[in-house]
Amino acid sequence: MAEHRVVPEHEVKAWLAGWGVAVPRGAAVAAPGEIPEAAADLEPPLVVKAYGPGLVHKSDRGAVRLDLPDAAAARAAAERMAARLDPAGFLVEEQAPPGVELIIGAVRDPVFGPVVLAGLGGVWTEALADTAVRLAPLTERDASEMLRGLRGAPLLTGGRGHPGVDLDALTRLLMTLAGPGGALATLGDTYTEFELNPVIATPHGAIAADARLITAPSPGGAAPETGRASDFRTLFHPRKVAVAGASVRNPGFGNLFLGFYRETGVPVVAVHPDADEIDGVPAVRDLAAAGADYALVAVPAERCAAVVASGGTPFVQVMSGGFGEAGESGLEEGLVAAARRAGSRLLGPNCMGVYCPSGRQTFLGGGPGRPGRIAVVSQSGGMAGEIIKVGERRGLAFSKVATVGNSADVTPAELVRYLADDPDTAVLGLYLEDPRDGRGLYEALRATAGRLPAVALVGGRSTQGRAAAVSHTGGMTGDTRVWDAVAAQAGLALVHTQDDLIGALDALDLHAHRDVSGGGNPEGAVGRDAPGRDKARDGILVIGPSGGASVLAADAFDRTGAVLPALPEACLGDLRALGLGAGSSLANPLEIPAGPRGRPDLVRTAVTAITAHAPMPDVVCHLNAQSFFTYGHSAEALQAYAHQIGALQDALPRTRVTFVLRNAECAPPGVEDAARAVARGHGVPLYRSMESAAAALAAVAHVTRAR
Repeated sequence: MAEHRVVPEHEVKAWLAGWGVAVPRGAAVAAPGEIPEAAADLEPPLVVKAYGPGLVHKSDRGAVRLDLPDAAAARAAAERMAARLDPAGFLVEEQAPPGVELIIGAVRDPVFGPVVLAGLGGVWTEALADTAVRLAPLTERDASEMLRGLRGAPLLTGGRGHPGVDLDALTRLLMTLAGPGGALATLGDTYTEFELNPVIATPHGAIAADARLITAPSPGGAAPETGRASDFRTLFHPRKVAVAGASVRNPGFGNLFLGFYRETGVPVVAVHPDADEIDGVPAVRDLAAAGADYALVAVPAERCAAVVASGGTPFVQVMSGGFGEAGESGLEEGLVAAARRAGSRLLGPNCMGVYCPSGRQTFLGGGPGRPGRIAVVSQSGGMAGEIIKVGERRGLAFSKVATVGNSADVTPAELVRYLADDPDTAVLGLYLEDPRDGRGLYEALRATAGRLPAVALVGGRSTQGRAAAVSHTGGMTGDTRVWDAVAAQAGLALVHTQDDLIGALDALDLHAHRDVSGGGNPEGAVGRDAPGRDKARDGILVIGPSGGASVLAADAFDRTGAVLPALPEACLGDLRALGLGAGSSLANPLEIPAGPRGRPDLVRTAVTAITAHAPMPDVVCHLNAQSFFTYGHSAEALQAYAHQIGALQDALPRTRVTFVLRNAECAPPGVEDAARAVARGHGVPLYRSMESAAAALAAVAHVTRAR
């Protein structure tokens, strides 16, 4: 089997020069004695580098010498290297002029394919790890954002007496390498790692002072099949369902699902080799006799392929585990082959199934909830069940939920493409671990950016890892960084907990459709100002009781990069006329006396006074439930505030109003639910903490910018 090859640096630079990339003038020689002739036309100072097997990290091996005054010094340096390193040859070249050192590299990610990295290079590469990652091919916007988003961007733009570098030249270099049809694209899948470190940027251009390319043999053969086209309507709206795995003697999951489907009212039939009836449901011998659109298979893993092959059911969901996730790849491949022979699309294995209230599809007891606009694709059935049940408890309603488990056939990418055009779906949530067709998923998400708001929780980002990489680039494009790149380029919001995923779905369901582009952002904003941030869509006004809670609220929103603008001077008189600011300054967050003995309309009146002078994209109204039941005993007082917050949303349709009910556990049973129902009735999501609200609004801001 062919091995990976470290391409000699002079070969890489010759290839780059053919693409118009600036590289130092130089020549390769086999022995030190050839250097004087090779360097005769080169301008000192000179650089000598040894190359050959084992000399990947040349600086670490002492295989690089800089600042050599002439060819004789270059020859002497090469002779000393030859005595220690046994190299295959030497590269002698002109030393690049001083400037800002950067790293530009690429790797082939095992899930998402070609990934590009740019950042501060040279000695700073590992010390600062100030890099940006994007998936190739890049757009010019991607390339520009990578450079301008670095913490060290001021080194590139200039300041404190230092001129800026030629950013256009750096952008062109990135596009030449990783843009559509660029140099890396011509390599196809034959490279594993590519790196220029350093690229030296000056006000007059950029030159690749060092280059590394590691190639691998092409895998050859046909590309793996990542899913066949399907109309998934039947998956979510089956006319008849078959369940294989129910028992007449030892009831298990199959029996449980027979009960679930009987409860929804969808026609259901059991599949059993001997029985004529199970739990009052008629039974047939195999799937061919079932005549179903959808079949759930819950038999032991080794029997699944035979069951699936027994009939041409359009969609077959294998609930059973013990396949690829347990190391039984051969068993999983046999299952996929059986489904393809039968003409079936396979969901799973190792998944719970499908939930669609309008289609009477379910994998949960208690009957389906009301149909809604939120769709979810999850690689975990348990996680999907929690999202549905907790979400419905909070007032969310779902259009379609699909669990895909190992995604051996039907992939998340296929379902995302389908849901993007589903008229019943307005918001998409994802729980992913290994999306299988990662490139297809990225392309599907990028195609839907701006029209289908999407948020994802990715499990295992901190533990997934890849084989040890040779280059700095390979070591710094880990799973977390790649998912961040997917989010940046595809308009996908990322969250870190299940609760934040549910909270983001809630906010997107109620707020993603709002046009807040008319929102203002006065000077004096508090919060991080990330490059490319659209301040008009990120300004947040926080209003509620307690100075301490307001300070912590500002911290919570600042951690997400949100901006809390200063209040406009023009509104301060109006606020003082309302009795606010006595003995304290008026600021954002705005502290107001909101409690059981306060004026419920004060929140709405104060916000209206502010937004009359400076429209705010987001307003977060918070109350302390504990105070309502410590200093007062009336749930009606709290409900009055909820109604006023809802009325505020009605009055400000181009503002996203969010309600935070802190310490909700201090309220009597049912009070929080009643407040949430009132708020949601007006299109206002309710959260229990500032942190939850901040995470949800960060997701909304991210997908809004994707428009």
